[in-house]
Amino acid sequence: MNIAEELGVQSYCFRAFEDHPAVIEQIHKSGLAVVELCGEHGEFSDLDTMGRVVDLYKDAGIRVPSITAQLPLSADEQATRATFEFAARAGVGHIMVDFDVHTLPECFRVAEKLADEYDVLLGIHNHGGSHWLGNEDMLAHVFANTSPRIGLCLDTAWAIDASNDPVAMARRFADRLYGLHVKDYVFDRAGVPEDVVVGQGNLDLAGLLAVMAETNKCKYAVLEYEGDEHNPTPAIKQCVEAVQELSNRG
Repeated sequence: MNIAEELGVQSYCFRAFEDHPAVIEQIHKSGLAVVELCGEHGEFSDLDTMGRVVDLYKDAGIRVPSITAQLPLSADEQATRATFEFAARAGVGHIMVDFDVHTLPECFRVAEKLADEYDVLLGIHNHGGSHWLGNEDMLAHVFANTSPRIGLCLDTAWAIDASNDPVAMARRFADRLYGLHVKDYVFDRAGVPEDVVVGQGNLDLAGLLAVMAETNKCKYAVLEYEGDEHNPTPAIKQCVEAVQELSNRG
């Protein structure tokens, strides 16, 4: 996967922008044409409304390859189905997910069944060292006991937070790596993370680009920068430039 050619942005970066035309404007200003939509920008259970929202992005020339499940997937098939129904309405092939640890292992069986039924891939978001699915050993255990419908949406910054090497994780889980959040952290003395332009913190951006160029399983890659909440676009543009510069060198 050539990240530089297909790079997008996570809509959470624009959480301070309440209406979709404003978000679309910021995406265009960032020089991007791909977005992963999260619940900050709509209620996914409202199929008609959110279907029109996705159409709005598509009409603006912005591809929507993935959505973020608003709640952890559980053993409740009816409740879980709503997320898949929206994915079908939106025409997306990937859902970034979390799982309800209290409903193991049934939540995996329900997710596998619905992923087959709706023909989508699920990418677990590794949300840091304090999250039960935040480290690579737990992810390896899950992947060994689930169907290939369940894979990884690798968040590079949260991997670093969990003391894992995101580049090594991308290589280790290449066959189950379906999505990528390109994100970078620095940490203060108390271990509190701060978002920075990718490649300016602890992320080996060049190494990540090299590994991703070798895999063909990943369906999308988006930047995620949570700093400067009310004006994130200048930093996001710097992230885009950093990715493009290193990609051109390669």
